[in-house]
Amino acid sequence: MDNLDYLRDKIDKIDGEMIKLFQERMDVVYKVAEYKKKNDMDILDESREENVIKTQLKRLENKSIEKEAEVFLKEIMKISRNFQKKSFQSSYYNNECLSVKKYDKSCRVGFQGVLASFSYEALIDYFGHEVEAVNFETFKDVFQGLKDGKINYGVLPIENSSTGGILEVYDLLRDYGFYIVGEKCIKVNHNLLGVKGASLNDVKEVYSHSQAFMQSSKFLDKYENWRLIPYFNTARSAKYINEENDKSRASIASKKAAELYGLEILSENINYNTNNYTRFIIISRNEECNKDNDKISILITLPHEPGSLYKVLKYFKKNNLNMTKIESRPMVDRSWEYFFYIDFYGNVLEKNAKEALKGIENESVYFKLLGKYKGDCII
Repeated sequence: MDNLDYLRDKIDKIDGEMIKLFQERMDVVYKVAEYKKKNDMDILDESREENVIKTQLKRLENKSIEKEAEVFLKEIMKISRNFQKKSFQSSYYNNECLSVKKYDKSCRVGFQGVLASFSYEALIDYFGHEVEAVNFETFKDVFQGLKDGKINYGVLPIENSSTGGILEVYDLLRDYGFYIVGEKCIKVNHNLLGVKGASLNDVKEVYSHSQAFMQSSKFLDKYENWRLIPYFNTARSAKYINEENDKSRASIASKKAAELYGLEILSENINYNTNNYTRFIIISRNEECNKDNDKISILITLPHEPGSLYKVLKYFKKNNLNMTKIESRPMVDRSWEYFFYIDFYGNVLEKNAKEALKGIENESVYFKLLGKYKGDCII
């Protein structure tokens, strides 16, 4: 029978070989993390991990330790994921920030809609009149234009104070992986517009964006016989009414749209909330950071287990940070699991924000810093 000292010596030699292999494995894991970061890929690939474990267990000759081998492999996977997270984190807390950017004629900024739209108003308020404004048909077209290099920035509505988040934009943010580098809040007053000589009694159809219908619902409820027809956006609906020149058709849009397209205001300020604001985000292909940034946006997924959301939210309380928004969106390939978009006030250069971000990332299955920027929506 082998004595204990001999067996322990044998284990030490095996452990020495394992440490060499572990170091070799982690060197490769680091390279994988760099590739994922460069290509904006998730750290966790569940199907890949499951396949690796199944493949390795098939190679196990001693099937009596199959359960222990599975635990061993899962722990290795967990260690590798945490190591990759550290690599991802390193770029989040860079202490060097850019100076405030100036925007000139060489800067091309995309928006959805036409002149006199609220998106265009947000664009001008944020960038000024020197930049070249480029209009697109849909929200997705703005993202695609940015991806293709046709524009330097995009301006998109993300939420309204009356009707909440604009879900399509949240989903596109996730799909395209761009960064939020700024925001602008615009006060929105809706008006019922018609052609010259029209009156409320003439109206049979109303055209506008679905958000405008929701924000004006109390006014529209008074006219149950009107047919509400969703259109691309408020300003384009005004343009359409001008082109049709039909007294029976009206649109919901801004006073600027009425002026631009020569329409009459049949009823003004019809939105039920007098403090009706839309928050617009400025998106870019690249991250930007200014020293006076005071707002952070993140995207996370969490383990599908009790208390996982609580574990994340506690970091805001612990670090005295004000969370201003949380929005959940379903994960298409996983029933009843969600992405969480979270906005909060904080600066990534300060200790409390750094600690909160690191804690949240460690609790998350997937983590992405969507943006660090100057907040504009304190109403």
